[in-house]
Amino acid sequence: MTTATPSGEFLSIVVGYDGSPPANRALDAAVRLLRGRAGRIEVVWVAHLSSTVMMSAGAVAEMEESFDELAPEIRDQAAAQLDGSGVDWGFERLQGLIPEELIAVATGLRDARPGQTVVIVVGSSSHATHRVVGSVTVSLARHSPVPVIIVP
Repeated sequence: MTTATPSGEFLSIVVGYDGSPPANRALDAAVRLLRGRAGRIEVVWVAHLSSTVMMSAGAVAEMEESFDELAPEIRDQAAAQLDGSGVDWGFERLQGLIPEELIAVATGLRDARPGQTVVIVVGSSSHATHRVVGSVTVSLARHSPVPVIIVP
């Protein structure tokens, strides 16, 4: 993987992460992209409620509680993967639509530190449903105001 980003420029990388194989590949790619550069990786887990769950207040409360319990496990998974990489990183758990939340984090970083480069890194899904009805990666590629790197 190569890029034209100068090594002296600060690079913020937003990684959509849920512990899945595509997310693990995206996190590995982010580490490689940051190697030799000043920057930071923001690992972002977006807990998403399905439209079915959102129809029931009780189900929403139950899922939010499950998300709260799962967040430390997801963070620990990312930490184990990043252990020994030497990169600066942080973890955020958000809730909402995945593409919108990743874009919001990326644009917030960009706006907070003008002049830095901000990219979103996500793993592509091989699920047939995603190829037919769309996926996070498709939505990001269409709507993101910052560059998106899609890791196969």
